[in-house]
Amino acid sequence: MERLAFRPLEEAETNKSIIFLAGPIQGTNDWQARAIEILHDLNPDVAIASPRRLTFDEADFDYDQQVDWETLHLRRAGRTGVILFWLAREEIPIPGRTYAQTTRFEFAEWVTQHKYMKARIVVGIEEGYSGAKYIRKRLQETPDIPIVDNLEEVCMEALKKIK
Repeated sequence: MERLAFRPLEEAETNKSIIFLAGPIQGTNDWQARAIEILHDLNPDVAIASPRRLTFDEADFDYDQQVDWETLHLRRAGRTGVILFWLAREEIPIPGRTYAQTTRFEFAEWVTQHKYMKARIVVGIEEGYSGAKYIRKRLQETPDIPIVDNLEEVCMEALKKIK
């Protein structure tokens, strides 16, 4: 059976469209593992790219490789699949790091890609995510981007968009 969940630095070697799991990694729970479960329960044949590593070793981590892997798979999902943003609330503050700093940049980038290049994205915002009110307000300008408030629903929305 073809492997359908990919992590850094594995290339998503499949001809299927992929769902990229975009959202915070540091400072929150492993929502990506739960999203993979939900997506595969709903559709076992869907290909998923998750930027969260199964294990993390600071000594073995290569920042450039991670960013390059994410960029490649975000672009691929943006062109032929869907980017699933789950804006999970902060659970563990990390001193010296703004929560979800990378996610916030990627989110703005892909909302813009959606507006001008029709990249497919779906958005879920967990209760307690800082800045949720502003994001909801700004996304009123793009009513074709679904916004939901739980992980199961955002997974279902992603599967609708990928068909």
